[in-house]
Amino acid sequence: MSRQASTDLIHAYRQLYRGLLHAVQYSKPARYLARDQLRNAFRKGDPASFDQQKVTRTIEFLKYAAEEKGLEHRIVKTLLQTSYWEAREEHRLERLSKFPVPKEVRRTARTHYNMTLAMLNDSMGLCLR
Repeated sequence: MSRQASTDLIHAYRQLYRGLLHAVQYSKPARYLARDQLRNAFRKGDPASFDQQKVTRTIEFLKYAAEEKGLEHRIVKTLLQTSYWEAREEHRLERLSKFPVPKEVRRTARTHYNMTLAMLNDSMGLCLR
């Protein structure tokens, strides 16, 4: 990877992180979830699939989410709440259930949600996860 591409990735990460912090107004559980999701996306993602236009649109989306409590803010809030409860639910189900839910059911339970999020990303040119 060239030096310019590496610098672009670092700048994109910092801008997205800053935008996420502003969008969630530095609230405690949300900022940690956003940070962890962003880290995973940049660590496990393919640098060749980096698209500066998508990053720019996502930063703009996060800016609008931070400015007022409109649709953008509710989308970001719901995405982070869903990821929070998914992580807690999986741990809690294993611990409390008398009859464990098959892994296949748990894995496919969020299929519709993930497909809707993918369509939102495609239609608006964003990179939300």
